[in-house]
Amino acid sequence: MKNQARMIKSQDGNKLAIVNPNAAGIDIADTEMQVCVPEDRDGENNRRFGSFTQDLNTIVDWLKDCRITTVAMEATGIYYLSLFLKLQDAGIDVLLANPQDVKNLSGRKTDAADAEWLMVLHRYGLLKPCYQPGNVARQIRNLTRQRSNLIRMAEKEVQYMQKAMEQMNIKLSTVISDITGLSGRKIITAILDGQRDTYALASLAESNCKASQEEIALSLEGTWDEDLLFMLKQSLDAYDFFLSQVSDCDTEIEKLLSLYGARIDSANAELVRCKRKKSRSKNAPKMDIENFAYQLWGVNVFEIPGLKDTAVMHLIGELGHDFIDKFESAEKFSSWCNLAPNNKISGGKILSSKIMKRKNPVGQIFRTAAAPLARDKGEMGNYYRRMKAKSGALQANVATAHKMAKIFYTMVKNKVAYDASKVGRNERELTERKIAKLERALTRLKNAS
Repeated sequence: MKNQARMIKSQDGNKLAIVNPNAAGIDIADTEMQVCVPEDRDGENNRRFGSFTQDLNTIVDWLKDCRITTVAMEATGIYYLSLFLKLQDAGIDVLLANPQDVKNLSGRKTDAADAEWLMVLHRYGLLKPCYQPGNVARQIRNLTRQRSNLIRMAEKEVQYMQKAMEQMNIKLSTVISDITGLSGRKIITAILDGQRDTYALASLAESNCKASQEEIALSLEGTWDEDLLFMLKQSLDAYDFFLSQVSDCDTEIEKLLSLYGARIDSANAELVRCKRKKSRSKNAPKMDIENFAYQLWGVNVFEIPGLKDTAVMHLIGELGHDFIDKFESAEKFSSWCNLAPNNKISGGKILSSKIMKRKNPVGQIFRTAAAPLARDKGEMGNYYRRMKAKSGALQANVATAHKMAKIFYTMVKNKVAYDASKVGRNERELTERKIAKLERALTRLKNAS
């Protein structure tokens, strides 16, 4: 937000100045909209409207008649979105405020009072805006979130499959790590087709399976209850259905990413791809996310350890291509991601320094990406382990995610490549330093003797 609160000098001393004179406040609910404009704009300046499309159009017309150019509303669930888009289309600037940042006056709480309080805060520039990506990015965000929901539902069906087999005392999941992999699918399909010879079923396992055929055969000795076999089949069919939905979702996301990239006027150099493992996560998108991200941001963010296809795809949807214009620094970006500690200071002393208990989708993406770095041998992995030894696993995850977010912002902002040397030393360098230290100590002992 460009207009921020400022102090002006008067005869009575310092006081806040109105920076948004044409501001309104809107309290959002699922069935009602409470809209408040300044008292000099209308005799009935605090009105209640419905939430139907006709009501939203009426709100927009009334705000225009009242010469309102900017509106503040809380980002509550999904109820605000329809009115938010209508106001934007009408050329009215919309500030979305975090409900946790809007503290009302003490006393009886009403929708009218909430709308008026939002209007007052916004007039004096006292509200911090929530970041919202552009329209195409928002569409990608909706589909990536839908994709995540579908994957969760598919994983739930896998649990149901395991439950059905456990009730038949079929212990396939104890000898095969992934029952929906090549070996597991072949065996389960054969079971549902009527095969009951355990050794014949075990022979269907792939040659790279760690368990022996005899172990697999022993795990398949079960009761073959018809009701449980029926449940197993239904869960397998549901799992396949959700995977097909994920594939359809990927197709739509790829279309939107192509459209988004075509709209961005970028003069990027040719993409230098990162060296990546041939084997990817089973649920990873099959599209070229690395190239799409490079088109939007001008740097290869895959250079950052921990960032993979799924994480970057979600970042595109949650942030869009121009998020760096909304955050002045890497620290403010990481703070918005809820990855920076909320320091409470009084009398020059830090009373507490904790991460606020609120969820941020972007911050969660970085935290999820940081988790596997505990086993990484590079600089970022070593940083994770140092933080873990110092403060514990939870703090290490947040600290590493915080560093990843700052690096990500800096790379996109300044169009620079990933610099591992600024993170720290990798495992090899640390080992070499330890060896050198031990050799020096050994030399001193020899000389002393």
